[in-house]
Amino acid sequence: MRNLKLFERFKSTQIHAFTSSQDSPSTSTNGSSSSPRMNFLRHPKPTSKSFSRSLLPHGFPTTDLLEPPLDSYLKPIDLVESLSNLYRRIESSSESETSMLYLEQYTVLRSLGDAKLLRRCLLNARRHAVDVPCKVVLSAWLRFERREHELVGVESMDCNGFAIECPKSSLSRGCDLNLVNEHCKCCEEEEIKVSRADEFSGLDEESDFSFCVGLEKAKCVRSRIASLSRPFEAMLYGSFVESRASEIDFSENGISVEAMVALNIYSRLKRVDLFRVETVFELLGLATKFCCDDLKSACESRLASSITDLDKALTFVDYALEERAELLLSACLQVFMRELPQSLYSSKVMRLFCSSEAKEGLSFLGSECLFMLYYFLSQVGMEERLSAEAMLVLLERTREFARANWQKAVALHQMGCVLFERKDYKAAQFHFRLASSLGHVYSLAGVSRTEYKQGKSHSAFKLMNYLISKHKPRGWMYQERSLYNVGDDEKLKDLATATELDPTLTFPYKYRAVMKFERKQVKEAFEEVDRLIQFKLTPDCLELRAWLFLAVGDKESCLRDIRAVLTLEPKYVVFGGRMRGDLVEALTAQCSEVDCWVKLYDRWSAVDDVGSLGVVHQMLQNDPSKNFLRFRQSLLLLRLNCQGAAMRCLRMAWNLAASEAERLVYEGWLLYDMSYVDEALTKAEKAISIQRSFEAFFLKAYVLAEKNLDPDESSYVAQVLEEALKCPSDGLRKGQALNNLGSIYIDCSMLDQAETAYKNALEIKHTRAHQGLARVYFLKNQRKEACEEMTKLINKAFSKAAAYEKRSEYCEREKAKEDLDMATTLDPLRTYPYRYRAAVLMDDQRETEAVEELSKAIAFRPELQTLHLRAAFHEATGKLSLAAQDCEAALCLDPNHTETLHLYSRSKDQASSIDNTIAGLD
Repeated sequence: MRNLKLFERFKSTQIHAFTSSQDSPSTSTNGSSSSPRMNFLRHPKPTSKSFSRSLLPHGFPTTDLLEPPLDSYLKPIDLVESLSNLYRRIESSSESETSMLYLEQYTVLRSLGDAKLLRRCLLNARRHAVDVPCKVVLSAWLRFERREHELVGVESMDCNGFAIECPKSSLSRGCDLNLVNEHCKCCEEEEIKVSRADEFSGLDEESDFSFCVGLEKAKCVRSRIASLSRPFEAMLYGSFVESRASEIDFSENGISVEAMVALNIYSRLKRVDLFRVETVFELLGLATKFCCDDLKSACESRLASSITDLDKALTFVDYALEERAELLLSACLQVFMRELPQSLYSSKVMRLFCSSEAKEGLSFLGSECLFMLYYFLSQVGMEERLSAEAMLVLLERTREFARANWQKAVALHQMGCVLFERKDYKAAQFHFRLASSLGHVYSLAGVSRTEYKQGKSHSAFKLMNYLISKHKPRGWMYQERSLYNVGDDEKLKDLATATELDPTLTFPYKYRAVMKFERKQVKEAFEEVDRLIQFKLTPDCLELRAWLFLAVGDKESCLRDIRAVLTLEPKYVVFGGRMRGDLVEALTAQCSEVDCWVKLYDRWSAVDDVGSLGVVHQMLQNDPSKNFLRFRQSLLLLRLNCQGAAMRCLRMAWNLAASEAERLVYEGWLLYDMSYVDEALTKAEKAISIQRSFEAFFLKAYVLAEKNLDPDESSYVAQVLEEALKCPSDGLRKGQALNNLGSIYIDCSMLDQAETAYKNALEIKHTRAHQGLARVYFLKNQRKEACEEMTKLINKAFSKAAAYEKRSEYCEREKAKEDLDMATTLDPLRTYPYRYRAAVLMDDQRETEAVEELSKAIAFRPELQTLHLRAAFHEATGKLSLAAQDCEAALCLDPNHTETLHLYSRSKDQASSIDNTIAGLD
């Protein structure tokens, strides 16, 4: 077999971004972004007190009460196979099917928690939507995912500037494939104002008959009225007596003379925007009665454009339902959905969505649109923790309008989750069983849990045993079975297997930590929860560590973790609402600004992101007006892979901006997060034109660097950063700018200048600059110095996983392997070490082991580069069908990835050639 030399190829293709991964204010999908790492802290030695449960703080978690939550989203038993299947179906789908397939993709990918990936699924679903009600739902869904309702000064019906999300464009019929990055022109359009006198002049002269309403007459032109519809044509030119009459009595039709005058004007001008809303309503009824399709469409459009708030929508919706006016109803629904989540708390809105009468009235929209509508409403309701009764109605509607198995499965599974939380275990079990019968294997975890809750532990244990024996084992299976094991040893064994198969599961770490603490193994308990927090930061895990700190009397560390919890989720009820009075007092106590800055510099230079979060939270509590700290907060949160919390910080900064220039900067960062790079750059330049500031220049430099510039253009980015450094700022921000400046100098092959920039950053304690300086030494062929520089970073930093990973690039193969093994130990979610080890194994012609190494990572994190590499390995070993499957799964994540597209095409061509050869032999 030919020697692939994948090891050398793999190392040579590593891309060094504009900033080091440590300073990037956006998460990376290639596994090389900075991840949280809390060193095994020097925890206080336990006092001589016995740690019996009676002496633990009130409400302290115990192993008897701990259990993992049931995930409410779909979890395919084989995600790669599901993604592969989805990609093939999307590629071969018709126009009418594509939108719903992208919504299915959104549902399948929710388990990965990648907000940008999910947004792209929704954008694609919106692009391919054909029906107006579907467009309205998906546009509102995109708005909700961005949490625009949290922005001060942004109204629910405002257009954000992009046509694909504009509420007006959502009401237009047809597919919008070309609207992804197109700017909306609705704000630039000027209304054409026409003088009513000019419009009416001369109409009397051309009239040849009149409609009479009581004693009043509306003079009309027979040919023009007849052209509106077949019924009017038959009336005015057929065998009816009206065809010969100069006056036609319309008094019995329940319509005003004003409406008949409007009908005449419409027949002349084809416009209804000249009339009052009440008149347009009458025209709509007339259009429906006499089958005037164009008039009906024009009236609906006019009325739809006038529905701009909740009160108007509630006023018009009954009429829209009664007249089965799709566009008008869509406009009403759009307001309700763009007002989410607030509209869920309106009894009138909920009556519309939940009543049986509304169900019948909405039915003419079609099952596909109604499934989308109720699926969206139920997802918002679950996030808002709506009452169980309302949730069950919304989910039942979702199920009723579901047609595909995945649609029914997600509705039934979520109904099971809601009923389980309500402790209605029999009903929950029934719904979980129905979901599992539709192919959703994970719902059997719900079945076993409900069995367990009803005292049937053995039955639950047998069910999980069956799952493990029938399917390829997954981490959640062993986690679930651990609940039903009798002995501690068996529980721990299952939990260890669960962690090995899927390190993203938090329950095993939490259970082991509490168990060890109960056994008075205090140091080991802290180490267990630290292992988790160093790569997956969640409020419940930080809360557990805060409990442990409180139990050993370390109040300062406890407060730090509580502040970090409240940064992640401001409404989180810490300790179940039973926080001690002295902790509450300490949390609200003021701290001097000087002390806070000293603490922040100390934590920042130690690469202690959780500690930095705690200090920043305290500083903002002291003075909420310091908005620049919120950007610092968002940067920390992105490093810790907490994207949702980071975006919340930026939205809060937007809301509290003291000037237009400041608001533009935060708006730019939010646009950048939505992948609107050019628009973010425009905001930065506009902010600079108003007021030169560090933040504006930094944003401009960062956005420019994302545009894959050539060396000449990169030198311009360096100039922008130099301008940023001239603006007033603190040492933390200047250190970051210097670090980024060094990276740009490297791109421009200006290694001496890069070295100077990194050293200047280190002088002001920007510890992460060690990584950039190591890169400079490596490019100068000073490999030993590069390795030593990374060792300095490892020795200083709390978060070490990224440093070990980076140092591996400068070491010999054996030492590199040791560093990457350590990186995996500290942060098992980083995928680069798996790819490196697999490349080494493949280079040594140990193909099976190489594929197994990649499969470990893919099992819990199927990201693009890992799937691509495994596909290449499959191709090299002649397993072309598996290569194609991995390519399809990778392309489902990024359909434009050039290398994967080439590999996919090549593997299919080879497979086709083999098939033709075999057919020829036959």
